[in-house]
Amino acid sequence: MISSSLRLVPVIPENFDAVTAVRVRADQEHLVEPVTTSLAEAYVHGATAWPRAIVDGDEVVGFVMAFLDIVWNPAKDPEHRRSGVWRLNIAAGQQGKGYGRFAVEAVAEEIRRRGGERVYVTWHDGADSPAPFYLGLGFRPTGELSGTQPVGVLELA
Repeated sequence: MISSSLRLVPVIPENFDAVTAVRVRADQEHLVEPVTTSLAEAYVHGATAWPRAIVDGDEVVGFVMAFLDIVWNPAKDPEHRRSGVWRLNIAAGQQGKGYGRFAVEAVAEEIRRRGGERVYVTWHDGADSPAPFYLGLGFRPTGELSGTQPVGVLELA
């Protein structure tokens, strides 16, 4: 059960070790990059990356990173900007407790707070795909691909 102290917090020196220790289940490792890769990407894409630790009480239970207001396809439409879930890692022993749902809803709220109307996400298809998780949250496939990954969108009301 999720506690009332569940929150997203910035990754800072005091929680860095706990955040980088987050590992998904072994059968999911091919589906999502490790947190250390995400933090490196956040450093390189500092203007658009929004990395956060998912914390329940005093325990880091996962990691989520959003992309905020990026130009989706500069060659085709340089004015079209999108925001969404870039990465979601829930610690292997913490899955199935609602932390992923909480994190996606918190990202959606941040995007809404910034004036966004949609949340985008991509996922790997195949065995152990997170597609059912995202579809269950209300995302719908757009028919687009980002590389080889299907793109989903959630309309914010």
